Amino acid sequence: GAPSICLEQCPTPRKSRAVPACQGSRLPGLEYFGQISIGTPPQNFTVVFDTGSSNLAVPSHLPGDRDPLLHPVRDREPDRDHRLGPSGRECPSGSPSVDKIPGSCPRNRRPHGAPSSLQVQGLAVSNQQFAESISEPGKAFLDAEFDGILGLAYPSLAVDGVTPVFDNMMAQNLVELPIFSVYMSSYGRGFAPGWGELLFGGFDTSRFTGPLNWVPVTQQGYWQIQLDNIQLAGTVIFCADGCQAIVDTGTSLITGPTKDIKLLQKLIGAVPRAPGLLQFAVECSNLDAMPELTFTINGLPYTLSAQAYTLTYADGEAFCTSGFQGSDIPPPTGPLWILGDVFIRQFYTVFDRGNNVVGLAPAVP
Repeated sequence: GAPSICLEQCPTPRKSRAVPACQGSRLPGLEYFGQISIGTPPQNFTVVFDTGSSNLAVPSHLPGDRDPLLHPVRDREPDRDHRLGPSGRECPSGSPSVDKIPGSCPRNRRPHGAPSSLQVQGLAVSNQQFAESISEPGKAFLDAEFDGILGLAYPSLAVDGVTPVFDNMMAQNLVELPIFSVYMSSYGRGFAPGWGELLFGGFDTSRFTGPLNWVPVTQQGYWQIQLDNIQLAGTVIFCADGCQAIVDTGTSLITGPTKDIKLLQKLIGAVPRAPGLLQFAVECSNLDAMPELTFTINGLPYTLSAQAYTLTYADGEAFCTSGFQGSDIPPPTGPLWILGDVFIRQFYTVFDRGNNVVGLAPAVP
């Protein structure tokens, strides 16, 4: 399970809650997850806290669908639980689906019952609707160290108009400030286990250095912001006239348009790990000589060293995996760059619904 965090030592506002998050070690997805409970009596689930989606989804109780020893399943309680009805819609075109739960589209949902109670690290959220996934095909989900997903994006992204968890927290006065913040420890860089913290209602100044740079949200769906440009070794290579990006805790890597990422992989010397694979790699011994990548955001540079934008499988591994991946998100949603966990591990991130801004500051390792 997730390592415990001494919340008493965190200088946080009243009504803020810290949720410990553990970094997965079995999947290249490097997902960060924590525990919630649903219903009465409560059932525990391990979920990815995902700023790139807005619904709460947990596994269904369907015989043969999954191994209950690996993933808890939601008991059928017709009078208490609500599942999103099948809307017949696919996932929204261009949804950032990297590392999202397979089968999490509404077509794989079962409708049932009424809203339920939700517990998140001592916060009791009432009347929370959630989706129950009835199909998560593929070995990737079975091997995952999480059960479901808890979306933290804006309500406009929610399937079937369901009120997201954080919106219910705000409406029920469970958090003093309409913000939540995310810390991902760089000690778990790559494929070694790490940890993180999600804080509802505040931010922890001990987790970052310097002031927060408050970046305006440009469109209230994803946590979408403007990039001024993207530089490699001090030279602008992409986004010279500005472009759009989303800050997404549910995406492991940094993604961008495929043509740009192909060029970026070439410029850093990354080659495919195997023919046909999307994963690229570099020799770990070359990291010190590789260029820095800088995202200019709201006038300030956010620079990643090669050690930060690559991932290691294990100590002594000869090759390090590139933390970049192509993802073509079509208009009108895209094109978009996605600043996933590779970026967030380096920069403490505050998501402010009250002012519709994202706060960024260098994270303490």
